[in-house]
Amino acid sequence: MDKIDILCVGEVLVDFIGHQEGVLINETRDYHRYLGGSPTNVAMNSTRLGLNTIMVATVGKDGFGTYIAERLGDVGVNTDHLNILEDKSTSVIFVSRSDGTPDFIPYRSADCCIYEEQISSETLANTTIFHTTCFALSKNPAQKTILKKAQEAYNLGCKLSIDVNYARKLWKSQKKAFKVIKTYCQFNPLIKISEDDMLRLFEKELPHDEIFQFFHDQGVDIVCLTLGSKGVKLSQKGEKVIEMPAIKIDKVMDTTGAGDAFWSGFLFAYIKEKSIQECLDIALKLAALKLQNVGRLPDNINILSKLL
Repeated sequence: MDKIDILCVGEVLVDFIGHQEGVLINETRDYHRYLGGSPTNVAMNSTRLGLNTIMVATVGKDGFGTYIAERLGDVGVNTDHLNILEDKSTSVIFVSRSDGTPDFIPYRSADCCIYEEQISSETLANTTIFHTTCFALSKNPAQKTILKKAQEAYNLGCKLSIDVNYARKLWKSQKKAFKVIKTYCQFNPLIKISEDDMLRLFEKELPHDEIFQFFHDQGVDIVCLTLGSKGVKLSQKGEKVIEMPAIKIDKVMDTTGAGDAFWSGFLFAYIKEKSIQECLDIALKLAALKLQNVGRLPDNINILSKLL
């Protein structure tokens, strides 16, 4: 079995992104269809960066499920672990187009049906990074599967990763979300969070050092906090916080997936054993590239040449 650089476990969705700029969903008339889901974006970006990436996810046996499988296949993402269910429909999300954090409405069905048999021990033993998201952890059976497999991955020496993209409307309660996040943090994952995620999770603005401390107290060594146009801060347990500015862009076309582009760049550099500073530098470059394009990173550019 080939070495797997990143095993992305979680939601694969069809995103309908609003065509009208700067308005909420109630004012949006037209939508364009894109492949979405945070771990899906990471899987696609990583594959295009030359990494061997596997997507573990579930779709319905319908037109959107076919579209997803084809899109992933076109890019070269391994879809052997993509489950197709007859009795569920592919999950869909409507997203407003904005230069801030977009407004969204989820219609979820198949995405949370991730089962243990989709992730074998042999797969985990060959994996460098096991990556998931708060979205994927918000609902069973995916929640149970991911926590169990994360522990197994950790015990097998795998590095874990999570995008804590918390949204209240996806969870039964905030209390449950904290419990699940804390459980995952016991495996010392690389953590990616945004200011907006933290505002939603803690329901108040916290100083950055308190956010970092919360995760360090749960047993996490590296916490990366993205600050939109203000750049990024990264805290390593017991070390001075690293701050880096965002790359200046003339016109932001679409913010959807910028955080995923950032994290794809970070994980790529991390796997290549670059310094933390270099990981952030490559991450910021990939995020800047994404912000200049609507939907995902464009097909017609060699993204690797833009980063190194």
